[in-house]
Amino acid sequence: MKDYREKFANPYVAAGLGYIDKVIFPRETRPLICSGLDMLESKRKSRPPKKHGNISL
Repeated sequence: MKDYREKFANPYVAAGLGYIDKVIFPRETRPLICSGLDMLESKRKSRPPKKHGNISL
């Protein structure tokens, strides 16, 4: 069981293989989420201009 945890149930192994970007400790979770939401607060999705309008039938 110890061998399994070291090989497969370890976030550092997954990070080393590139499956995840970053290992976040529980005490760092709230500040990272808050900073991410603050960054996205002013983001607006720009839509491409309309190619065709509504035509009357």
